[in-house]
Amino acid sequence: MGKLTGFLDHGREGVECRPAEERIEDWREVQLDFTPEKARQQASRCMDCGIPFCNNGCPLGNVIPDWNDLVYHGKWDDALAALHSTNNFPEFTGMVCPAPCESACVLGINDDAVTIKQVEWEISRNGWQSNIVKPVMPSRRSGRSVAVIGSGPAGLAAAQQLNRAGHSVTVFEKSDRIGGLLRYGIPEFKLEKAIIDRRLEQMREEGVAFQTGVHVGVDLSSADLRRNFDAVLLCCGSEKPRDLPIDGRDLDGIHFAMEFLPQQNRRVAGDTVDSDGEILATGKHVVVLGGGDTGSDCVGTSLRQGAKSITSIELLERPPEQRSESTPWPEWPLMYRTSSSHDEGGEREFAVLTKRFSGEAGQVKSLTAVRVEFGEPDASGRPAMSEIAGSEFEIPADLVLLAMGFLHPVHEELLEKLGVRLDPRGNVAADTTGFATSEPGIFAAGDCRRGQSLVVWAIWEGREAARQVDRYLMGESRLQSRSSYV
Repeated sequence: MGKLTGFLDHGREGVECRPAEERIEDWREVQLDFTPEKARQQASRCMDCGIPFCNNGCPLGNVIPDWNDLVYHGKWDDALAALHSTNNFPEFTGMVCPAPCESACVLGINDDAVTIKQVEWEISRNGWQSNIVKPVMPSRRSGRSVAVIGSGPAGLAAAQQLNRAGHSVTVFEKSDRIGGLLRYGIPEFKLEKAIIDRRLEQMREEGVAFQTGVHVGVDLSSADLRRNFDAVLLCCGSEKPRDLPIDGRDLDGIHFAMEFLPQQNRRVAGDTVDSDGEILATGKHVVVLGGGDTGSDCVGTSLRQGAKSITSIELLERPPEQRSESTPWPEWPLMYRTSSSHDEGGEREFAVLTKRFSGEAGQVKSLTAVRVEFGEPDASGRPAMSEIAGSEFEIPADLVLLAMGFLHPVHEELLEKLGVRLDPRGNVAADTTGFATSEPGIFAAGDCRRGQSLVVWAIWEGREAARQVDRYLMGESRLQSRSSYV
């Protein structure tokens, strides 16, 4: 490494955000950037650990020590090349990835881990600002065509890789804009959409074709899909939300998070949302059920819309402040976390079970819940849950947002008509060796195959699936796999 004592000379400096009272008044990015010198200093903390577990902690196998060293030496262009060798979209992961690499950092055993995620963002940001991110044109065209269904991170990564392998790639997206959950599931204040747009422009210049407003299986038949393309890659995500079938669920004002969040992204983009189906938190008591990233996004969005109050409810117990003994290094740690949205306001409740919704004139007005406790694991390995007697309580709720995750991809239309086999969880059945489905020439990657997961996993799946599609079409593939780097 360039500075062997960097981790001794400098402490970790994490990501800073704009003041909460300022940022809740707009929809701009909340995160602040490092100065080049600060990025160089933080990169110097990457120690000569011998075995960089961060490589394995990162699903993409990012060669983290290499680009940390290059940043320390001021070789930003080379750092970006090293980063792009394993990650098509480091600007996405540098913004929204939870950074499992940092949890596996060797320095984190007894000190604060290297600020890997922010250094990654700074490398990508410098590349775009320096105008060194250019289209990468294929050296030849194969004469083969591939349809990629879905334009989230898995679909985009696969499309770029397949195009660079020389195939003619068309990405189909049922929405009006490209990006999937990056576009409509993640709020603008966490990922400004101009960041997506500039990468899409690069892909268009490289030769990738995009078809928006096309619901494959409805607007384009599965027969036409098979007839017009040599291979099909399903990257349609996991869009079937987990519901809460309790008394009062049919009241107005109870919505899935993915009915609420996309509307605000459309407003920020300048679109008009139909007033008949408009969902707004303005002046309302908002309750968010689910304590994950999507629930956090609902909190930040509701705050900016001017909610009267916001309460987040999580069924599980509050995690410990420090890494739980049940998740030792280098595993992803079970511990209490707060997002930038949680820091902005609202209340958080843990170990609470929602029992019923109550309303007036068909509109939800309150939520009744009870506190729970967890005992020893049962036969399935899950902690046994029991309600605490006398703990039932009621809170006002004019708007309830269900952010409890997703079950599996939508089966109707596309998947049913293609006839692909599903696994016991309802995902498209395909392994991580070949990514092939039960139907010849049809492959699957991303959340529709592995279930609801992280952006970084989606990009990995897209890259690996692209390699297998290329092999299917050509007999071999020149696209490198993750195992080439770790």
